[in-house]
Amino acid sequence: MEFVSRLINASRRNRSLLCVGLDPDPSKLPVKDIFEFNKAIIDATADLVCCYKPNLAFYEALGIRGLQALKKTVNYIPRDIPVIGDAKRGDIGNTAAAYAKALFGYYKFDAVTVNPYMGYDSVKPFLDYRDKGIFVVCRTSNSSASDFQDLVDNFGMKFYQTVALRAGDWNKGGNVGLVVGATCPEELKEIRKLCPGMPLLIPGIGAQGGDLELSVRYGVDAAKEMAIIVAARQVLYASKGPDYAQAARKAAGELRDAINRYRGM
Repeated sequence: MEFVSRLINASRRNRSLLCVGLDPDPSKLPVKDIFEFNKAIIDATADLVCCYKPNLAFYEALGIRGLQALKKTVNYIPRDIPVIGDAKRGDIGNTAAAYAKALFGYYKFDAVTVNPYMGYDSVKPFLDYRDKGIFVVCRTSNSSASDFQDLVDNFGMKFYQTVALRAGDWNKGGNVGLVVGATCPEELKEIRKLCPGMPLLIPGIGAQGGDLELSVRYGVDAAKEMAIIVAARQVLYASKGPDYAQAARKAAGELRDAINRYRGM
């Protein structure tokens, strides 16, 4: 449970459930160097967050220089702040094992997102890293998520509900969480009831239109913790000028304070 302990410690120390998504888009950056940009964002927000979440797609799209920037970014983040690698990996066992080795062994992420579509043997290699966190994609924030996630089986169970319950079964080491989008608050409320003690990674506020108040109210556990509210674009691109780091700090601080008001803290 090392990841969960570190998450809770960071959350309590910074009085924060906010996770900043480090998803650099070169067309929007006020500086050319991705690591320089990430470094400034981290310096400006490290006392306001419970974790950071780089999405690997933004780095992989840039080839070697992007992956080098990712590695440097993860290494730069203070060790008392967990880092979630948003990779959404999921494949047959030996391939999944290689993915897990890359994400946990090489990039040194504290947690990763995984896709459970191929079943338990595609997730197990990640679960074997008991000191790491595994966030199973459950109910996502995109508009066509219902194409598959809302399908109902012969027992009246929706697919995302089955995923949530199965992830609970996999949580033998206390290191499993779920990805649940902020754009589906009723489903979030239901999933929290199904999995009362697991951490929930909640993207989709801001640019995607998710409701922050409902995300906090329905996402937290009984102790008003264990919800990770993700914000990326509204923090990263709060300004496109030379004051981008200061603007990011202001946006992150306002979000953290709003989250705390909604959880009554």
